[in-house]
Amino acid sequence: MGNFDRGRRILNFSENIDYADMKEVVSVFAERYGEVGLTTLGTSILGREIPMLQLGNGRKKVIYIGAHHGMEGMTAALLLRFVNEFCELYRAGSVVDKVPIRALFEARSIYVVPMLNPDGVEYAVNGVSEDNPLRERVLSMSGGSENLRHWQANARGVDLNHNYDAGFAEYKAVERELDILGGAPSRYSGEHPESEPEVGYLCNFLRFSGDFELALSLHTQGEEIYYTSVGEGASTHERIGRYLAGLCEYRLAKPEGPAAFGGFTDWFIREFGKPSFTVECGKGTNPLPFSDFPMTYLRIRKMLFMAPMLI
Repeated sequence: MGNFDRGRRILNFSENIDYADMKEVVSVFAERYGEVGLTTLGTSILGREIPMLQLGNGRKKVIYIGAHHGMEGMTAALLLRFVNEFCELYRAGSVVDKVPIRALFEARSIYVVPMLNPDGVEYAVNGVSEDNPLRERVLSMSGGSENLRHWQANARGVDLNHNYDAGFAEYKAVERELDILGGAPSRYSGEHPESEPEVGYLCNFLRFSGDFELALSLHTQGEEIYYTSVGEGASTHERIGRYLAGLCEYRLAKPEGPAAFGGFTDWFIREFGKPSFTVECGKGTNPLPFSDFPMTYLRIRKMLFMAPMLI
């Protein structure tokens, strides 16, 4: 490991995290914090478990999702840091922006999926291993290059954030215009909505586990929060979005063109009629340097704590 010190109460990530790092941190939380619920959302294409953590036991539920895209593994570290700090503040009886964390724990349930796309993160951080059964296919998609630091897709070349049933047909037309005919490092949406297990597990969990009131999907980069105007509650969603953007001093924006087609945010709004936002963390060129992690977390920290109180 060497990426963090297990002895620290607040974990200090020193470099980009891979799947093994994420699992190690989750195991630390399981040992240290009995108040954290831990389950597995499902498994990835290559059989990696997708952990999901639960903070609180309130009736109203929100969900935070990280690492739809392989090269955006920093978002997993941001969410793990949030879970870590939440638990420490809960035990200390502390307050964030006048909200007692113990009261928040009793009033809300916050579900956290740090790394929805573990195979893609593993490609982006460590490349494709010699024993990977998809190795030749992956190298073909990357033009023969073993440098996969810009890989966004899952193990078999599907961009998970275009794999939802929201504007999926429209995006297929865009793919044809871009000459994207199959698996690729980014932008290929898959054969049909929810064709990928990572997306299917998440959608089914949200459908069958009861009403979720709000969702945040963390990406990098741009220091923007995206929302859409679909659904009857559009004005309420925009008001919540403006408040969240103000907390982290990000810009509130609507995605333009095909960028949002097949995306989680639109799918959640259309499926449940509840607010959902894409949070583009940090600013620069993807993949963001991990030296940006501390300041990026500080900018979104209050938003992660306060968002559940808006529902």
